[in-house]
Amino acid sequence: MTGQAFGNSSNQTNEFRSNLAVRHRTGRVWRLIFQVSTLIGIVALITLLFNVIDSAFGYVAVTNEINPEELAINEISLEQLHQTDLVWILNQHLSAGLLRRLESESSWEERSREEVYDLVIERVVNPTIVDTWSLTESIFHKNQVFSAAAESYPESTVTFKSWVSGSFIVTPQSPEPEKAGVRTAILGSLWTILITIIFAFPLGVGAAIYLEEYANDTKINRLIQTNINNLAGVPSIIYGILGLAIFVRALEKVTSGAIFGLVDPTTANGRTILSAGMTLGLLILPIIIINGQEALKAVPNSLRQASYGIGATRWQTVWLHVLPNAISGILTGTILAVSRAIGETAPLVVVGASTFITFDPDGPFSKFTTLPIQIYQWTSRPQDEFRNIAAAAILVLLVLLLTMNAIAVLLRNKCRSIDELDHLK
Repeated sequence: MTGQAFGNSSNQTNEFRSNLAVRHRTGRVWRLIFQVSTLIGIVALITLLFNVIDSAFGYVAVTNEINPEELAINEISLEQLHQTDLVWILNQHLSAGLLRRLESESSWEERSREEVYDLVIERVVNPTIVDTWSLTESIFHKNQVFSAAAESYPESTVTFKSWVSGSFIVTPQSPEPEKAGVRTAILGSLWTILITIIFAFPLGVGAAIYLEEYANDTKINRLIQTNINNLAGVPSIIYGILGLAIFVRALEKVTSGAIFGLVDPTTANGRTILSAGMTLGLLILPIIIINGQEALKAVPNSLRQASYGIGATRWQTVWLHVLPNAISGILTGTILAVSRAIGETAPLVVVGASTFITFDPDGPFSKFTTLPIQIYQWTSRPQDEFRNIAAAAILVLLVLLLTMNAIAVLLRNKCRSIDELDHLK
């Protein structure tokens, strides 16, 4: 009997060792799969950033309608001329109608010397980009670039250009790529996202609190929960159609500002920032609700029971104990939702975002465009220069997105620190 028991024990030991080796081998395989998938994601991200940066910088061939050297006065170069001489050059080369329009916008005395100089360059010298090269070509094939420019455009000047610049950010849209900017699109995106957050965040957090802390397990509540989960996967263009039907048409007097007397009711149009922001709010609302519920579920039930044990009501428990502990998770979900909203294009196209607009939005009832719409519109143009400024606009969008996310992360961490200090007290 002792020998049989020893034999069974030995067999079990050998079987355990065999199974352990199999488990270790399986673990190594899965770890390798996870590492490869992570590496593929990193390579894809680097490739995307490289393609964008490659198009946002590089050499350009520029031709001038009038050579700046021909505008020198008394052997003084154009760059060193006094403001009075620059105004004289404008009077000599521009039409009377254009001069009156420029002076009506701002008199010559009110303009700085740099502004008048820029007008001379833009209106008189009139530089035009006739060819562009990518950053890779500019670095590794510099001689070929200059040779090709000298052969195809003998009167051109080849210069290195960064399509992302301060003037690009503060300049409104233009039909000419070398003069176009993204100021209007940036302001439109900021207005739209602000309304989206104001609309979706309170509703989403409130719905999450109700479903997780107050709602009973009934058929209606289960149906609501199922529909919320399904709505998180609905294509964004469907929300655009919903926003067109509700906010643009059914609530046109509200979203256009006619009900507040801001516009003529006969010419009211609901294709405004308010409609766009509320449509994007509907888009991210299910995501905020689901992430809010998961954050509330992560709060230990013992905390709720302890609060009830000292006589707190349900609302006091939620407001003073549960919500402060869940706020970091709620903000994390909101960051992800807003990141999705800021890059959306399809619902905004349906709602009526403008593809070309030169005036800045001044409120929630203004016409608008956004950075994704601007990028989409530029990439559809046949000229190579528009693809360069589209790449520059992508970089601006990424910086804007990362900045907003960084602010949200700082707020989340601050809330977490305050909550930890409260626990220590």
